[in-house]
Amino acid sequence: MDSAFVSKTWDKWASNYVGSSGQPLKAAVLINHDPIGPSRLLSTIAEQEGIKADPTELNQFVSFIKQNKLETQSFFIGPNEYVVTSSRESWFCARCMNTSKPAGEGAIVMLTATFILVTLYDGSIGAASRAMVVVDQFVWQLSRRKL
Repeated sequence: MDSAFVSKTWDKWASNYVGSSGQPLKAAVLINHDPIGPSRLLSTIAEQEGIKADPTELNQFVSFIKQNKLETQSFFIGPNEYVVTSSRESWFCARCMNTSKPAGEGAIVMLTATFILVTLYDGSIGAASRAMVVVDQFVWQLSRRKL
């Protein structure tokens, strides 16, 4: 894996799209992940922005993905519980069930060959569309290097 490429790409992408007011994403976490590796190998946080992710919680989240019961179970990221609203082969979207924000909160999760990208945004359909565009940009850059 080309960790220098991943770090440089993350820094450029995150500084443009994550965390600041008015940005499409409020937080993002990039998790190293080997989908065919033994379950005793824990996934690790490669990069994060706008959130202080807990490695234990993220391993529970990775287990949620591996179980492939996306439409029948909910998952947690920090204090928020999410339910999957749509899924495809390499990504899924979810809405926060316990938000206090009037427009709501959502998550977009994309899977690559070696990473899981978890992104969070505030808002509804328009915000989700803007978030999906920038998430797809980052994943496209990784996929060019088969990461």
